[in-house]
Amino acid sequence: MGLRILIIKLGAIGDVLRTTPLLPALKNKHTESYITWVTDKVSLELLQMNPYIDRLLPFSYETILRLEEEKFDLVLCLDKEPRASALSMRIKSDKKQGFGLSRYGTIFPLNKESIYAFRLGIDDNLKFRENKKSYQEIIFEAAGLSYNREEYVLSPSPSSVEYAKKLLDRIGINKNDRLIGISPGAGQVFVNKAWTIDGYIKLVESINNYASANAGIKIILLGGPGEVEINKIIKERVKTPLYDSGCGNTLSQFIAIVARCDMVISGDTLTMHLGIGLKKQVLAIFGPTCHQEIELYGRGEKVVSTIGCAPCYKNNCSLNDNCMTSITVDEVYEKAMRLLSCI
Repeated sequence: MGLRILIIKLGAIGDVLRTTPLLPALKNKHTESYITWVTDKVSLELLQMNPYIDRLLPFSYETILRLEEEKFDLVLCLDKEPRASALSMRIKSDKKQGFGLSRYGTIFPLNKESIYAFRLGIDDNLKFRENKKSYQEIIFEAAGLSYNREEYVLSPSPSSVEYAKKLLDRIGINKNDRLIGISPGAGQVFVNKAWTIDGYIKLVESINNYASANAGIKIILLGGPGEVEINKIIKERVKTPLYDSGCGNTLSQFIAIVARCDMVISGDTLTMHLGIGLKKQVLAIFGPTCHQEIELYGRGEKVVSTIGCAPCYKNNCSLNDNCMTSITVDEVYEKAMRLLSCI
């Protein structure tokens, strides 16, 4: 097997995806190596097609029992949360990096290179104001690797590509259409990451007004189970052509649908990360989260709220005039048109 490496990254699906740039760097440094990755079941589909992962395991009781009997040369835990950091402490390994759990139940950095990433979790000024490093730079530093702008590793499965083709054919998307995917949702953790419904409606109609004089441009709504209501409202209120991919697709199917898009417009969400990973033009809208941690690899634009209290990472906001309502349609439309010229 060569060097046995265990990566523990459970976290949110988007965070799992943006950790994948580590894989080619690890394989390049350790050409004879065997990489095991443990993640939550919800992220398994995201990693199943990844050629750099030799063994993919779900975080479960059975997996913990199995790994406790094995021995690794390197454990890399990149989640600052109790489940993952506790697992990193239980595994036998010659070397450990990232984060562990102390006997007092507190998270701590396992190596000096992880101290900066650790501080980002406890120092708001460093996180929100001072830090200029992307997430990739931060985790590469924690892993003791040099970051050379390695990209996300993501590809849709052949069966999901065929599914997406049939779905898009059925709703009227032709293979030569330039397709703009709009993802209005923002998940359930940071609800205020979503731009306004009115904003998306006006944006769709503005782009469609441009498309009426430029044939072959179509807009499709993207989303999952959490976007059923918001997508329904937008569809009902938009008076110009708008296609809908549905909100009941599996993760693999959703990846393939995004892969068919030429451009993605989204908040700081999974869809944004999929667009980055699939090398699409990405227009990302930021309010309460840190835009500087997102690497677009020269294929996108960011619209960043200038309100004084952003970013804040709060789960909710009581302000009527908040970071997302302050972002205008003109700002988003201008950057969308700039990217449209690239596809």
